Formats: sequence, C-alpha cells, structure tokens
Amino acid sequence: MSGEKTHIEDVNRAFYDFRYEDKDNYKVRSGLTPEIIRQISAEKGDPEWMLEFRLKSLDIYNRMEMPIWGPPIDGLDMDHIVTYVRPNTERMHANWDEVPEDIKNTFERLGIPKSERESLAGVGAQYDSELVYHNVKQEVAEQGVIYTDLESALHGDYADMIRDHFMHLVPPTDHKFAALHGAVWSGGSFVYVPPGVSVEIPLQSYFRLNAPGAGQFEHTLIIVDEGANLHFIEGCSAPKYNVANLHAGCVELFVGRNAKLRYSTIENWSKNMYNLNTKRARVEEGGKVEWVSGSFGSHVSYLYPMSILNGANARCEFTGVTFAGAGQNLDTGCKIVHNAPATTSYVNTRSISKDGGISTFRSAVVVNPKAVDSKSSVSCQSLMLDDISRSDTIPAMDIRTSKADIGHEAKIGRISNEAVYYLMSRGLTEEDARAMIVSGFAENVSKELPLEYAVEMNNLIRIEMKGAIG
Repeated sequence: MSGEKTHIEDVNRAFYDFRYEDKDNYKVRSGLTPEIIRQISAEKGDPEWMLEFRLKSLDIYNRMEMPIWGPPIDGLDMDHIVTYVRPNTERMHANWDEVPEDIKNTFERLGIPKSERESLAGVGAQYDSELVYHNVKQEVAEQGVIYTDLESALHGDYADMIRDHFMHLVPPTDHKFAALHGAVWSGGSFVYVPPGVSVEIPLQSYFRLNAPGAGQFEHTLIIVDEGANLHFIEGCSAPKYNVANLHAGCVELFVGRNAKLRYSTIENWSKNMYNLNTKRARVEEGGKVEWVSGSFGSHVSYLYPMSILNGANARCEFTGVTFAGAGQNLDTGCKIVHNAPATTSYVNTRSISKDGGISTFRSAVVVNPKAVDSKSSVSCQSLMLDDISRSDTIPAMDIRTSKADIGHEAKIGRISNEAVYYLMSRGLTEEDARAMIVSGFAENVSKELPLEYAVEMNNLIRIEMKGAIG
C-alpha cells in the first residue's frame, strides 16, 4: 500500500505486528449473555427490532452445535472473548486529522490514508469494534453512491433498505458463528450504487483488531442496483498476541440485473486469530460477481464465499490464493449455486503450504433442475514447499440436470529444483529464487488486483518465504 513496502528488504512481519496500548474507552466483559447483548445494543442505540434480532440470534447460537467440517477450533473459548471494544474516540470522523493520534498512526503505518489520496474513491477504517473514519470522494457522492458505516445507515434514510436486506442472505440459522455475528455484530460498511452508475475507482474498507482477547464482528452490506458497476476492496490485519482473537464478520452482496461487482480481499490476520468469516452474494439476471481473495494470516480459517446465481445468464468468477505456514490450518474455498438457466461459474485457486502448514480447499457446485445450459469450471492447484506440510482438495458437485457442462481439475506439486538452480545461475539467492517461483504461482490473483495491492500480496508472500529453505 505505501511506498516503503515496495522493496522486500524493508519488509518484515513486524510491519503488521505493531500494536498500541489498549486505551479503549469502554469494553463489555468477556463471554456471551443477554445482558452483554443489551449492553452492545444500548451502545449502538439500536432500533427495537435490531435488539430483538440480536437476542433471537443469541438464542439460536446457544442451541446450535459447533461446526465439525473444518479444522479443530478447541482453542477458541467464547467465555474469554470480549465481543465489543469501543476504541479511544467518541465518534466516527470524516476528517482524517480529527482521528485520535494512536489510531491514526496505526492506519498511517498501514498506508490507508496514502491509498485513499492516490487510488481510492472512498475509505472506511474500523478499529476494534467501531468505524473511526469514513469518507467518500465528492464526485462519487454526486453520482448518488452511498458509502457509509452500517450503523449510520440503520438510523438514517436507508433504515428500511437495511432492514429488508440485513442477514437475509446469511440468516443466523446458517451456522453457529453466523448466529454469533447476528447477536454481537458491530461496525462495517453500507454501500448502495444506484441503477446505471459505474464507480470507476474502488471503494475500500480496512479492519484492524488491536485489542487482545477480543473479537471483531463487522457487517458489510453492498447493493449494486440494475446496470451498475463497483469494485470494493477489503483489507484486514491484527498484531500477534499470545491469546486467541476471533474474527466472525459477515458480508452480504446483492448484485442487480446486468450489474457487476468485484469484491477483493487481502487478509493478513495474525497467527493467533480464528477467522470464521461468512461471505455471500446473490446475483440477478445478467449480473456478475467476481471474488478475488488472498488469505495469508490467522491460526485457523473457515472461509467459503458463496454465490447464488438467481437469474438467467448470471455469472460468477472466483480467484483465490491461500498461504499456510507454521501453525496455520487454513480451510478455504467457495460455493456456487446455479438457480437459473445459462448461468456460468469459473473457479481458479492456488494454495501454498510450508513449515507444516495445512491448506484445505473445499468447493461446492450445485446446479439445480431449472439451471439448464449452465456451465461451471473449477481448477485448483496446490504447491507444497516441504515434506511436512499438507494440502488437500475436497470438491463437491451436486448436479440436478443433464443439460449442464461441469468440469473440475486439481493439481498438487512441489517447486522444481531445476527452476531454482536456473534462477540462481542468473544471480538470485536460493531464497529469492523460491520466493519468485511462489509469486509466479500466485500470479493469477495478483494480476487481478490494483497495482499497489498486488505489490502488497507479493510482499506478504516474500515475508512468508523468509527462512523457508531446507
């Protein structure tokens, strides 16, 4: 993001591991009780229906079993997770200079204001449980584009729109951590792009979890109306602590007729983080959703963005890379549901594992009876950098019509010694040669990102490759 990160010799993991003293104004006690939910709701000034929604979600959470399909999450004890931390600011700011100094320094070091000035149409910055800064360029606002924090939208002119869409794609009954999100959600962004409007440069939200032993539960709700076009970028990071942190956010994307939405994520949570995030899109006739996903952090991840192709000729593309290092078990993938004729989906992923890291890719393609003449292609490639790491591919195909064209391809391999020796003969060190090969392996993701975010992703790969020889 910032110019300082373009040279790898200037980068180390400490770039993301810096932290500030926990000077929060207010936090609820750890654990989950109706009283805590009421506290959070009171802090937010929720309308009555939202308080009822939270309490109902808590009840669902308490009745549901823990997920068993992915890596073990035994180290996550909700009795020791603080679900709401208000940072050291009384309100959200639209002027960067008004943001408290320690919070501002965090985002300055991560390059957010510089990115905003140079290449973004609007930025939201969340610190712990609250949006601390939100701004959108005047020329974008003049197009009728709404980009604000979700809580302001909940109390303003868009309250009915929020109520009509909030957790309709991801209901609390979906799984235990969706129910948890419904109970304790805080922060996040709301975007509405009016019919026919094309936002030429991206919007971005950045989430920073600073407090130890806490959770972050932001909710992102994006509505791209008929014929509109948007690129939204999500970034996230956290410093490393010796206690478990939790991220259980939720993303709901509504893509209208003939509309297009690209949703890009560079995720670099610290390796004490349990990342149990839920993302889902619904695409109407002729619309298109594109997911571009880079997952580099967290101790355990459950992350499977889902696309529901609801209208004829709706399309989905999913491009992803996952990098699992020491102490990481990253269970990622995607799900696509074809509900209408002539819908198409294309999945292209790369997973990398080293130093005993475990990378699992799960895909699910569902083609319902009405989705005749639909097409789906899934391609996943895995690269293991040593003999103690693991990579698995678990595809599922549920095809309910014979009039569909479905394909799946998977490859698992290791770095070629010949390629390493060739690059070393050209003057590269062995470490740089291997890092270059891995970056090339992940190129299908980096080429889909704006330039500075591609630089960011390649630097993350190089950080992870340090000490990877042997």
